[in-house]
Amino acid sequence: MSRVPLRLRFLKLAIGVAALCPAALAGWRFYAGALGPNPIAEALNRLGFWTLTLLMATLACTPIKVVTGWAFPLRLRRMLGLEAFLYACLHFVVYFAVDQFFDFGEIWKDILKRKFITVGFAAFVMLIPLAVTSTNGMVKRLGFPRWKRLHRLVYLSAACGVIHFAWRVKSDLRQPLLFAFVLAVLLIVRVVAQARRARPRPRAG
Repeated sequence: MSRVPLRLRFLKLAIGVAALCPAALAGWRFYAGALGPNPIAEALNRLGFWTLTLLMATLACTPIKVVTGWAFPLRLRRMLGLEAFLYACLHFVVYFAVDQFFDFGEIWKDILKRKFITVGFAAFVMLIPLAVTSTNGMVKRLGFPRWKRLHRLVYLSAACGVIHFAWRVKSDLRQPLLFAFVLAVLLIVRVVAQARRARPRPRAG
C-alpha cells in the first residue's frame, strides 16, 4: 500500500478544516443572533452556497488533472465531495427542523408545490447514494464501471442545485449564473477529454 506523502496529508487537513469554517461561522452567528432580520433564510442561503461551491470544487478535480496534468487534486476529490454532502445535509436539516419544525405535512406540500424545493430535494436525494458508495469497499463491491456510472449523477445533482439556487433567489441571478458557467466549463472539459480518448489511434507504419 502506498503511503500518502506528509505534505499531501497536511494539505488535505488544511482544506478539510477550511471547508468547515463557513458552517461553523454560520452556526455561531445564528446562535448569536447576528444573521440579520431573517436568520433562517440567511443560514439556508449560506449553507446552500457552500454546498454548491464544494460540489464545483469536487467536480473540478478531474478537469484540473486533464488540463494541467496535476494528479494531486484527485486525492482531494472524495474529501471535497463528502464535505459538499455534509453541507447539503446541514442545509436540509435547517429547512426540515428549524424552518418547518418537523412538520412532515407542510414539507411534503412544499416538495410537491414549490418547484425550487422540488428540484433542491431531488439534488439532495441524488447525493445520498454517492456519499454512501464513496468508500474503497463500495467501489470493489459495485465494480469500478458501475460505480463510475453511478457517480456521474453528481453532474445532474449539481445542475439541479444550480436551478434550485436560481429559482430561490429569483431576481439577483449573478451567483447562480456563475455556478452555471463553472459547471458548463467543467462538463465541456470532461466531454472533450472523453472524446479524445475514444478517438481511434492511427496505426503505426
